[in-house]
Amino acid sequence: MDKTPTQWMIEPLRKYATFEGRARRKEFWWFELFVFLVSLVLVLAEIAVVGLDAALEAHFGPGTLFTLAIFVPSIAVTFRRLHDIDRSAWWFLIILIPFIGPVILLVWHCQRGTIGPNRFGPDPLAGE
Repeated sequence: MDKTPTQWMIEPLRKYATFEGRARRKEFWWFELFVFLVSLVLVLAEIAVVGLDAALEAHFGPGTLFTLAIFVPSIAVTFRRLHDIDRSAWWFLIILIPFIGPVILLVWHCQRGTIGPNRFGPDPLAGE
């Protein structure tokens, strides 16, 4: 049976620093939605508590601390997502190319993973 959206959102946190293996699109995109929603709530809460000007000047507000906390799982799930389309994690560095790099990475994140096993592990969809 498939996982609930909440389970998909926290799956990369359970695999905190697992850089091997493959991540389905569901795992990646639900986690990205989770990060976006939590960041939005934290920023809005900070603005409500200290005001917009103070929030813009704050360097270590709750949003910054959250970003630091999820940095490693975010990189790990990105690496596993690249592995799912049979690309080395080194391809993540394409994001450093202005404008085109992030677009290419976005397109890759939207692609279906390799059908069947690849050099990074078994197909995560094989059991379904």
